[in-house]
Amino acid sequence: MSKIYEYARHPRSQELREGHAVRSTDFRKVNHQNFIVRLNARIGLKVTLIVGTMWAAYLFTLLAFFALPSAIHQGTYYVIVWLSSSFLQLVLLPIIIVGQNIQAAASDKRADDTYKDAEAVLTEVEHIQQHLEAQDHAIDNILTRLEALVTELSAKREE
Repeated sequence: MSKIYEYARHPRSQELREGHAVRSTDFRKVNHQNFIVRLNARIGLKVTLIVGTMWAAYLFTLLAFFALPSAIHQGTYYVIVWLSSSFLQLVLLPIIIVGQNIQAAASDKRADDTYKDAEAVLTEVEHIQQHLEAQDHAIDNILTRLEALVTELSAKREE
């Protein structure tokens, strides 16, 4: 019996075995065009990691409160300007970055889980392929024996 199916491994399966899921902090794996873009990415990541902490939010809160007495002394309008420009912008920026870092960590976890799921599916598919090949051999064996029986029965009938 000829082979029913010829298994060809998908090229992505080897890449999957050799790598891991890209995380939000893996800026080196992103294909940046030139040195300046890579440098800006590195500096931006460092600044984001420093500013995106609750300690930076606390520090910016203290910094904003230094301007509050002057704003109060100048009147209601300046208190509103202080609140919107100084306080909210200074304090909310690091808090938003902290939230984004938490979301990025959750996204990294999901990417890792998806990657592991893909590896598991790949392994299962390989086992299924081995099982199907074993079944092909068994069916081929059964067909060979059946053909021999049919030939034997045909020879007996002709006698």
